[in-house]
Parts: sequence; structure tokens; C-alpha cells
Amino acid sequence: MRGLRPTAAGPAEPDDALLTVSGATKAVESVLERVLDARTRQAREVDAVFAHDIAVRVAAFVLRGGKRVRTGFVWCGWRAAGGSGDPAAVMRTAAALELLQACALIHDDVMDGSPLRRGSPAIHVEFAQRHRPGKGNGFAKSFGTSAAVLAGDLALAWADDLLTETALGSPHGSSLFDEWRSMRGEMVAGQYRDIHAQASGSGGVEEALTIATLKSALYTVARPMALGASIAGADGRELTALRAAGRCAGLAFQLRDDLLGAFGDPAVTGKPSDDDLRSRKLTYLLAVALRLADAADDRDATAVLAPGAQTGADCGVERMRAALERTGARSAVEAKIAELSGAGRRHFAASGACPAVRQEFAALVEQVSGVGSQHAEEIG
Repeated sequence: MRGLRPTAAGPAEPDDALLTVSGATKAVESVLERVLDARTRQAREVDAVFAHDIAVRVAAFVLRGGKRVRTGFVWCGWRAAGGSGDPAAVMRTAAALELLQACALIHDDVMDGSPLRRGSPAIHVEFAQRHRPGKGNGFAKSFGTSAAVLAGDLALAWADDLLTETALGSPHGSSLFDEWRSMRGEMVAGQYRDIHAQASGSGGVEEALTIATLKSALYTVARPMALGASIAGADGRELTALRAAGRCAGLAFQLRDDLLGAFGDPAVTGKPSDDDLRSRKLTYLLAVALRLADAADDRDATAVLAPGAQTGADCGVERMRAALERTGARSAVEAKIAELSGAGRRHFAASGACPAVRQEFAALVEQVSGVGSQHAEEIG
């Protein structure tokens, strides 16, 4: 891999198509820094308080963490469709995705009431904490929620602006924007189905898969790869294969996230490991456990896992974890992740991507799913 080459115009730019996924995820940081610097300067011209409290905080949140996996999948989609040469449009599209992800995380934490994100207080918690020392009027929690919603809105506006600018300068801008527009709608639909399931007490496996597909699989992998492929002028066959690969790999990613949400170490994940359990959030893991408990007539597992059951104390969470293990749900989800990972790799190969790019995609799938290619093929 050739890394970054300095240009006479200023900061180092990504080299040509020999840059790898790893190089692309590093290069997007520089793009984000330049974009966010420009946006925060514009915010200061609008209003100093807004810039200091909202814009600077959003910029810091974007830059302080995240694995940039969407950037990696944008890159894989571009290269699979034959993308080469100047990757500027790819990097700017990836940066727009990282800004959209910031919006999604900020709003998701508000809706879930999550106190932590990336090992630090969630944005709404930060704002609430700022409210108390100043002894301001009103309630700290309400202020934190309202300010965080605005912070997420700003991240979304920045993402849309950057993607639109990129599409206007691309020969395939119309296709690029169509993918972006579809992705935004799917993301909102998935988020609504998530809160709708919680409100209605749903517990079905198919509904859990629908939510996981809309909220995560399409948004995390399938659409990012299609965005990258669109920049390269991909044809229908390539896009169909890449979307199928992304759907499978994205579901594997979400199912792994479900397991981490129930059994993960907060010191590693950067977020609480029992929020999903306490709230009875409809995940594929929980839905499978309920189905298996019903089939085995395990009334204790059904009672502790059922929507609407009370979990309050830590012992309740531990009973839920024990039930997830005892019913075989944890093992079943592990097997499903391996199956999906293998299917994602096979669909990606059908896109016609060269061996080097297939290898890069396989490494990314292993990163997000926790399943290596050999194990995935054995299961799948």
C-alpha cells in the first residue's frame, strides 16, 4: 500500500486505488477534520453560543471515536465496482456517513436513555450535567434532551450538505443521491419500528429481523457499499450482489451487537451491557430465546424474558442472562452470525470483485461479526 502523498495545495491526500481499507479509514479522519473545521467556523459566524455549545461538541463527538466501519464498506463497494484513481468523492461520501452516524447515535441515546457512549457520558447527559452547575432555570434532564436533539439535527444537516456537494460534483451523482435518500428513510423506519416494538410489547423473531435489517444491516453495510459502488458507476448486477452481501454482513454485525449488548464488557464496548435487557428491547437474541423457551415449556425463562416483565434489580438481569444461555439462544445466534457472514462473503464474490478486494471485505466482515472466514464457511 502507498500511504498518503503530500500535495502542493495543502494536506496529504489519499493515494490512488492501491490504498487499502485500513488506509481509507485513516484518510477519512483528515477529511472529517477539514470538514468539521469549516463547519464550526461557519457556526461561529452564525452565533457564538450555538457554536461553542452545539457545533464544537458535535465536532468533538465525531472525531473522538468509532471504528469507521462504514468508511471501510464504502471503500469496498467502490473498489468492487472497479473504482480507481482519485478517491476524493469516496472519502467525502464516507465522511458524510460518519456525520450521519453521529446523528443516529446522539438521537438513539436520547430515545434509549443510555448514559454512556464511546466510554464517555452520552451527549444528552453532558448537556444535563452542564445545566446543573450553572443553576439554570428548568429541569436539567429536559434541557439535556432538547439540546441533544438539536446536536443530532446539526450532524444530520452537515451530513446532507457534504453528500449533496459530493453528488453535484460526481458524474454519477444522481445514483449516489438515490442511495443516500433510500438509506435515510430506511434508518428512520428502523428506528421507529424499534420504539414501536417496545411500546407494543412485541416479541416475534420476524419483527426482530425486520428491525435489525432496517435499522442496522442496510444502513451499516448494504447502503454504504452501494454508495461507494455508485461513485464508480456500478451496473445493476454489481449493485444487486453488493446489496445482498451487505444485507447478510450487516445482519451479522447487528446480531453480534445484540450479544455484546447482553453479555459484553462495558470497558470494551464503551456502553452499558444491560440496557437492552432492562428495557426488554426487541432483539433477535431475545426473540429467539422466547421462541425456544416456549418450545421447551421453560416457564421460568418465558416469565423473565417476556415483554413487560420487571427487571429492576441486578439479579433480574442475571436471571435474563442465565435464561438466554439455558434456552440455547446465545448459541443459536452465534450460529446465525456465522451463517450470515459466510453468505455475505459469497454474495460479495458474485459482484466480480478482484481477490484483493474480496480479502479486504472478508477482513471487515470478521471485524464486525467476530467470525473468521474459515469458521463461517464451515457453518454456512
